[in-house]
Amino acid sequence: MKKLSIGTIGYGFMGRAHSNAFRRVPNFFDLPYRPVLKTICARNPDRARAFAAQWGYESVETDWRLMVASPEIDLIDIASPNDTHAEIAIAAAKAGKMVMCEKPLGRNAAEGEAMVQAVEAAGVPNMVWYNYRRIPAVTLAKDLVAEGRLGRIFHYRAKFLQDWTISAELPQGGEGLWRLDLNVAGSGVTGDLLAHCIDTAMWLNGPIDEVSAVTETFIKQRKHNLTGKVEPVGIDDASLFLARFQNGSLATFEATRYARGHKALYTFEINGEHASIMWDLHDLHRLEYFDHRDEGHLRGWRSLHVTDREHPYMAHWWVPGLQIGYEHSFVHQAADFLAAAAAGESAAPTFRDALATDDVTDAVLASAAQRQWVKVRARQSRARREAI
Repeated sequence: MKKLSIGTIGYGFMGRAHSNAFRRVPNFFDLPYRPVLKTICARNPDRARAFAAQWGYESVETDWRLMVASPEIDLIDIASPNDTHAEIAIAAAKAGKMVMCEKPLGRNAAEGEAMVQAVEAAGVPNMVWYNYRRIPAVTLAKDLVAEGRLGRIFHYRAKFLQDWTISAELPQGGEGLWRLDLNVAGSGVTGDLLAHCIDTAMWLNGPIDEVSAVTETFIKQRKHNLTGKVEPVGIDDASLFLARFQNGSLATFEATRYARGHKALYTFEINGEHASIMWDLHDLHRLEYFDHRDEGHLRGWRSLHVTDREHPYMAHWWVPGLQIGYEHSFVHQAADFLAAAAAGESAAPTFRDALATDDVTDAVLASAAQRQWVKVRARQSRARREAI
């Protein structure tokens, strides 16, 4: 296998998830590339060295620009806060590097569009870490929809609930709490939690046409870790919206960090003319399925235990019946990216795919501010633009 040297930026939660994926993927997948954890880049050199030792990186860098310029790096993996995504990705693309980026793509669609233009102009393989697509039960849901088993889709509903920001004493900004800082994050739960829901929804059910949203910031002021001052909170603590898909189906989406008792409750349900499916992150290896075409005395919800070799990705793991977990979705994404990159291609979701999610989150925030329905920006596909 040809070596592919990776430079990762960021040693937080996602830095660990990505590093684990690259370390584990060659153990379970036969790939044309063998990923090499070459360099970890972060601002704190001591912590970066400790991270490198723990995860097996060969070197440490504190300036991402030097890492991007290094001829020893093939792939730049961005696992740093949202306000760094655009600058790093654009520079990496101009340097001819492959680029993977943590979600959301940009703090807004304008940043995301610049990132898309950069990777497409450079022709470099690119991907955004919307990992929930690659949980086997979610991938199976995609297969069932694509096979037409649900028939015409009428409803889609999703929610992502957490409770970690309820305390008014929690500060904003700085390491670990940058998601509460508008300038760094771009938005609150809309871009953080709902972005996942939106990406999955459009992957399963097609583009979203228009939205009607409401958002709320429950704690209006918090101390800022960097300035030491009490400052206004600009992010949304809760975000709810109605949506109409281009296929005519209707949807509800909800995300909050103020749902006491929920740490990461992500669920979706799709109702079609023939069948319905439900999925819950807390029971991620199961897909609930109801088919009205079953014989009446057998008709009812069935729980599909997505652990057999015929199920997506599962042939790469253990014997049938043994489940896998959250971290494996990142391994699957790394495997798909490396396979595509070896052919000079990108694997979905590409930067352009992720830009569509940024367009929806922009529309959600605009709708909440304007208190009215807002159309989601419609963009031509790359193939369509090049044909004109």
